[in-house]
Amino acid sequence: QVQLVESGGGLVQAGGSLKLSCAASGRTFSMYGMAWFRQAPGKEREFVTGITWNSGRTLYADSVKGRFTISRDNAKNTVYLEMNSLKPDDTAVYYCAADIAGTVFAAPNDYEYWGQGTQVTVSS
Repeated sequence: QVQLVESGGGLVQAGGSLKLSCAASGRTFSMYGMAWFRQAPGKEREFVTGITWNSGRTLYADSVKGRFTISRDNAKNTVYLEMNSLKPDDTAVYYCAADIAGTVFAAPNDYEYWGQGTQVTVSS
C-alpha cells in the first residue's frame, strides 16, 4: 500500500510560480512511475506530466510544455511539480499518482495509487 500526500498548492497571480510536492510512504517508491493530474470544476481529470521510476523519461501535456517541470528525489520519496508562467486556465485540484509498473502513462486508469489533491488557483 502506498500513501501519497500533496502539498504546495495555493493562490497565485497569473505569471507567477508554484512548486508542488508529493510525499509517498513505503519503501518501493523508487520503483514507481509517478505523475501529476489535474481536475478543474466541471471537467474531467487530465494528465499534466509524468516521470518514470529512474527519471529516464518524462512526458508532458502540450498545455504545460515549457512551463512545468516534473522531478523526483527517490531518497526522499518525493516527486515535485514546478510550475512557472501560470495561467488562470491552470486553476484546478492537482493530484499525484503512482504506477507500480514504473513507467508513465497519460491515462488515469493506469495508476494504482492517488493522493487527495491540492488546490491551485491562478488569478488573472
